[in-house]
Amino acid sequence: MVRIPNIVPITELRQDATAIVKRVTKSREPLIITQRGRAAAVMVSVEDYEHSRNELEILRLLARGEKEIKKNKGYDLETVLSDADELLKELQK
Repeated sequence: MVRIPNIVPITELRQDATAIVKRVTKSREPLIITQRGRAAAVMVSVEDYEHSRNELEILRLLARGEKEIKKNKGYDLETVLSDADELLKELQK
């Protein structure tokens, strides 16, 4: 089932920012902020933002690794697994 995104006009955000921030933090769902009827920004909780940034960094590292493999560069498996374990520990903090 397709989920309807949370949408709030910027005027509502101005009027009740505290409640809206609490809502985003509690629901952990992104909130689309509109301006003049068009999507202008997305608000997410700090935890979700940090999680997304960490996931993006892992994807960047994987992409870089694939490029290195194509160039016959790289690291041994033990080094890669050790680095991956360290990244996973950071994500769990």
